[in-house]
Amino acid sequence: MKRILIIGGGAAGMMTAATLAECGVQAEITLIERNPRLGQKVIISGGGRCNVTTGVEDYKEVLAAYPRGARFLKTAMYSFPPSAMQEWVESHGVPLKCEDDLRVFPKSDKGTDIVRIFENLLAESKVNVMCKRVVSEVDYDGEFKVKLNTDEVLGADVLVITTGGQAYKRTGSKGDGYGFAESLNHSITNLAPSLTAFVLEEKWIKELAGVSFKNVKLKFIGKEKYDFTGPIMFTHKGVTGPGVFALSALSAFELFYREKPAQLEVDFFPNETQEALSQRLRMEMGGSPKKQFHNILGLIIPKSFSRSLCEALGVNAHKRNNEISKKELNKIIQNLKQLKLNIIGRSPGEEFVTAGGVDLSEVNSKTMESKMTENLYFGGEILNVDGFTGGYNLQAAWAAGRLIGNSIAKKND
Repeated sequence: MKRILIIGGGAAGMMTAATLAECGVQAEITLIERNPRLGQKVIISGGGRCNVTTGVEDYKEVLAAYPRGARFLKTAMYSFPPSAMQEWVESHGVPLKCEDDLRVFPKSDKGTDIVRIFENLLAESKVNVMCKRVVSEVDYDGEFKVKLNTDEVLGADVLVITTGGQAYKRTGSKGDGYGFAESLNHSITNLAPSLTAFVLEEKWIKELAGVSFKNVKLKFIGKEKYDFTGPIMFTHKGVTGPGVFALSALSAFELFYREKPAQLEVDFFPNETQEALSQRLRMEMGGSPKKQFHNILGLIIPKSFSRSLCEALGVNAHKRNNEISKKELNKIIQNLKQLKLNIIGRSPGEEFVTAGGVDLSEVNSKTMESKMTENLYFGGEILNVDGFTGGYNLQAAWAAGRLIGNSIAKKND
């Protein structure tokens, strides 16, 4: 009987094992996980609610959410799209809900409910799940040999590496899978954090912690330029939110720091021209000439932001509307359309992932099998594939795991 060994019990590893079980593959299947329980990162995703996948249905739109690996994911995503993942989860007794921002969660808001599907399925299928086991070394000499930190050596005919990246080390994603891949003659691209918040140089931002905007246009200016439109929220250190996460993913390999910052330009009214915004604000001011300026400005932006912005630009927010000069008003409007901030660092966001990984040119995208070594497969974040926030990274892992399981099953027919 064939021996199939899966290293890493995250989304891709669990789905690989589940697919093999559902296909009825006649093999000795072992899933190794270093944590006491499977799916630790799955459980904490989406703030512990588990953002299972995306509610976006258009394939092109789904694939456009991957700054790296979109073309590589085509076969996996067409074979097992977000709608298929939703059907699969619900067929296993966990109802889902799609929120207004098209993020899909269990109705229970419990990530543990998703992981429990896999735990139950694998137990019923007699998949050998080995938790609290750390792989220290992987070798190949005609068969795969996997050495554990207990000095135990497991042999395998088929090896699947789904160890994740190096984000969220507390969940076990320590990046050791990259070393396993290299020991099996694979190349690892440059690595960088993705889906991070931005740390800003401007001190006045600290007063805005918690202030959010539903839709702003962001532009990153560094060695390259990137832009994205979406929600943001200010923090005591800088700015975060889905729009920032996406921009950080696009600019993942850009280097910046305090001495050499990148620039962030924010347009708070992307659907309104500067002229139209100016006219609207002037009309409001004209209707209440004796009111303090910050009260009128607070009608179109959060009041705390209006006061802080005025202070940062040297405009007296307590002046009456009829006392504000044309120059002062133009300065405010210009910064509402093009506020320039300096990015000096990154900090982990809610969906922090790793950009970079196993070189995709060395993996067959139609099967997820290595082009270097037969019967070696890769799936999930260990690959040079990463997506925006909103369930895209879990979806890539589910789709890859499904494709790996089906590919191995087909090969063993």
